[in-house]
Parts: sequence; structure tokens; C-alpha cells
Amino acid sequence: MSIDDNEGCYLVIRIRGSIKASQEELETLKMLNLPRANYAVFVPKNTSLEGMLKKVAHYITWGEPTLATVKRLLKRAEFNGRIRLRDENIIKLGYNSLDELAEKILKGEIMLSKLRDKGLKPYLRLHPPKKGFKKTVKRPFQAGGEYGYRGEKINELAVRMS
Repeated sequence: MSIDDNEGCYLVIRIRGSIKASQEELETLKMLNLPRANYAVFVPKNTSLEGMLKKVAHYITWGEPTLATVKRLLKRAEFNGRIRLRDENIIKLGYNSLDELAEKILKGEIMLSKLRDKGLKPYLRLHPPKKGFKKTVKRPFQAGGEYGYRGEKINELAVRMS
């Protein structure tokens, strides 16, 4: 199964706080449902959302998750307050299993924010990464830092944060 350029999703994790952020950047983070550091969302791949990601790249890191990573993070999702997402709650959302929901998210067919009215939080709260960030959060990933696009390496960070 190959994923086209506009098919699939990104896992976006906010790694920095709001200090020295402009109002426009804060609004963009709010539209992405990333109000605080160590929060994560799944966003479908499309040009408008990629523009939003590039606008706030200094505050986030993103890449393509695997199905295993999506399932692992969905187990941390909160349903009606701070209740973890379980099988009976997945059925209330209109899906048969966690696998089905994870596949829909991975293909970019649904976002967590679309399930908000059914009781699911539009973001995932994560822990800070185990053993900390490997490098500085003030440089892009390609230049030896942590923020920005990181491709498949987002899975390693997500595992350390879940």
C-alpha cells in the first residue's frame, strides 16, 4: 500500500511553550489544537495545513507516523474528561475497533477534532520525552536540533513521550 503525497497524515507534537510567540503564531497553534507543550495531534496531509505547520515550525515537530504509533497514542486519548479511550468508547464514536479508527486517522480520512462532539478530546496529552530531548529545541531537526519536519523519526519521539 503506497501513500500519495496528499493522502495520509502527520503526527504533530508541540515541543516549545508560548514565550516570545507572536499573536499570529499563537492563533495558528490554537487552530491546530496544540494549546500547550507536549500535546500532539494528527492532521491530514494537505497544502493548507502544511502551510500552517511551516508557520509555527519553531514550536512543533512533525512527521509521518506508523500504524503502531497511531494505535499507541490513541490509547492515551481522552474520552469525556480524563477517561482513557477503551473499546466501549470506540463503539460510541462509531467505529468497531481501535484498529479501524487508527487506520482511518493514518489515511487522513478523519481528525480527532471531528470527533470532539462525540466526547473525544481533539488532542493527545503526552509526557516530556524520556531522557529528555537529544538536542536543542532551538534548532531545526535537519541542522541538529529538534523542531521542524523529521519524517519517520517522529515515531521514536512519540514512543519516548507516550
